[in-house]
Amino acid sequence: MTTTQARTEPEHAQGSDPHAGHAAAPAAAGHGGGHGPHGYSAQKDAHLKRLRRIEGQIRGLQRMVDEDVYCIDVLTQVSASTKALQSFALSLLEEHLRHCVAAAAEEGGAELDAKVAEATAAISRLLRS
Repeated sequence: MTTTQARTEPEHAQGSDPHAGHAAAPAAAGHGGGHGPHGYSAQKDAHLKRLRRIEGQIRGLQRMVDEDVYCIDVLTQVSASTKALQSFALSLLEEHLRHCVAAAAEEGGAELDAKVAEATAAISRLLRS
């Protein structure tokens, strides 16, 4: 691992990786850590379709810049893309609350505390973005 990787990977994990919060959860936290059925699994195809649409919006931004489109028009597209990502993030958060946090609530104790803290940290990151 290079020095640059060591310095940037934790930032990347906290800021944009949807599984980042899971890796930091304790092993006893049940749904965190590894792969398996997550709250979004039932809607996986719809989520992937939505992400491909957002990816298309971003590619459209690249084309707009390449074609020297008027800056306000580019900013309008940036705003639309940002809103699409925020909407996707809120959808994932809702599914996390319904699935992971609800399951932890059944167990109670440290499991619930960990999932509530994890969800709170995710909400905080969303508010800062």
